[in-house]
Amino acid sequence: MTASGTIRVVVADDQEIVRTGLRMILDAQSGIEVVGEAADGSAAVESARRLRPDVCLLDIRMPGLDGIEATRRIVAAEQPPAVVVITTFDLDEYVYGALRAGAKGFLLKDAGPDLLVQAVHAASDGDALIAPRVTARLLAAFSATERSSPPQPLEPLTAREEEVLVTLARGRTNAEIAENLHISLSTVKTHLASLMAKLGARNRVEMVMWAYDTGRMR
Repeated sequence: MTASGTIRVVVADDQEIVRTGLRMILDAQSGIEVVGEAADGSAAVESARRLRPDVCLLDIRMPGLDGIEATRRIVAAEQPPAVVVITTFDLDEYVYGALRAGAKGFLLKDAGPDLLVQAVHAASDGDALIAPRVTARLLAAFSATERSSPPQPLEPLTAREEEVLVTLARGRTNAEIAENLHISLSTVKTHLASLMAKLGARNRVEMVMWAYDTGRMR
């Protein structure tokens, strides 16, 4: 984010009409600026390196280097931007791969302008947008397919941490978790920080995937 507070974004999609639409939506928002576009994964990686944006929006299916490998290369850089992948529901296995590669979150292409803007802000803040409609369908599907033995937590989770984790995995925001569990917002943040440390998770997405991988969301 620039000193003025503007979130700088690179948009990568092999369809020009999609890139144009995303740019129009984002540039119309106060505090967001699209600083570059890319039509394939290799160009996205180069743009991320050269322009040093705060957030990269990547399509999964692009010619040459796909969005998963592009994500992996972008997040491997020193002080990398946050990556949000964009796909359609029938490509959910690619979304899972992108999250494993280090993406902060994902959107469906029919998500709408409001969710797109929320995702950019969340990623810029170091958080991950997890839409309830998407989370349950995508991650539940993978819990029965690509599951490997999930790592054990460094310390056992408390009963309250279990409640916070399950509520998070249902797609709730911090404020909604606080309301649902009748605890303060600061307490929610404390529990989330503890969960991240115990699970060795880098972000909310990885905590949600762990919840599904361990059968907590059946």
